[in-house]
Amino acid sequence: MTILSESQDVMPEGPEIRRMVDDISRAVAGQTAEKVMFAFDRLKIFEPLLAGRQVTTVEARGKAVLVFLSATDEDGPWCVYSHNQLYGKWRIGQPGRPPKTNRQLRFAVIGAKKAARLYSASEIRLVRPTELDEIAYLARLGPDPLNQAVTVEDLLAIFDDRRFRGRSLGGLLLDQGFVAGIGNYLRSEILFEARLAPALRLRDLDDGARRRLAEAILTLIQRAYTLKGVTNDPKKAKQLKRQGWNFGQRRHMVFNRDSRVCHVCDSLIVKTAIASRRLYYCPSCQSLAQPGRAAPV
Repeated sequence: MTILSESQDVMPEGPEIRRMVDDISRAVAGQTAEKVMFAFDRLKIFEPLLAGRQVTTVEARGKAVLVFLSATDEDGPWCVYSHNQLYGKWRIGQPGRPPKTNRQLRFAVIGAKKAARLYSASEIRLVRPTELDEIAYLARLGPDPLNQAVTVEDLLAIFDDRRFRGRSLGGLLLDQGFVAGIGNYLRSEILFEARLAPALRLRDLDDGARRRLAEAILTLIQRAYTLKGVTNDPKKAKQLKRQGWNFGQRRHMVFNRDSRVCHVCDSLIVKTAIASRRLYYCPSCQSLAQPGRAAPV
C-alpha cells in the first residue's frame, strides 16, 4: 500500500501534490475505471455513469488533483477535481483490498490491477473539462512552475503586477494567485535562497534581487519535487548525511531549524510568524537592506 501525502500534520505543497499525481497516474491513467466511488450523496448518482470509462489522464494544478475520464458514445468527458487541503490522503493499493484506516473514503477509482483512493478530503467536484475555469481556486491560480512552462522572465513580469508590488514577500509567497504551488516550507527556503528578508516588498527590490527571487522560486520548487521534499543544496545535503544527520535535520536550509546555526554564516536561524504561519530566516544572510538601496521603512 502506497500512502501519497505528507505524514506530518501539514498541508502538502506543489511538489508533494505533483509526486502524488505521478503515482496516481502510474496506477490508473490509461486504465478502465471498473468502478468509481464517491462518499457524497450529490455525486453518488454519477457512479454508474462513470464506471467503465477510461482514465485518460491525471494532472496537478497548484495543490489540486484532476482525474479526467473519457467520453462515451452517449455522453461527454468528465473531470473529478479534488483538493487535499490539510487532511486529505491518497492511497494506491489493490482493487479488492482497501487499507485499514479510520479515515473516511471520499473518492476512489478502481481498475483491474490498481486502485487510487482519496481519504478525508472535503473538496471534491465533478465537472466537465470545459468548466474547470469556473472553479474559483483554479481560476485564480498564478503561474504554476511544476505543471506549466514558466521562465524567469515570466515571473519578472508577474512581479510588476500592481496587485503584488506593495505586499511583503513573507505573506505574498503563500498567495496561490501569485505563484502556484508554494506553501510554508518552500516560502522560507525560497527567501533564504534569494537572500531576501521576509519583510521586504516587491517594490523594495532592485533588479538583481528581483532576478534572485525569480530564480529561487523556480530552483526550489523543482528541487523539492525532484529530491522528494529536500530543499537544501544537494551537495550540502549529501555532506550532512555523511556526517550522520538524519533526513529531517538535513532536509532544509532554514525551515524548522530555529535556534540552529545557519549553514552559510553560522548565525542562528530565527522563527517568526507571518500570515499566521511559521516562517524561518537567517537575520544575517537575509538583510532588509538591498545593495545600493536603503532599508525600507
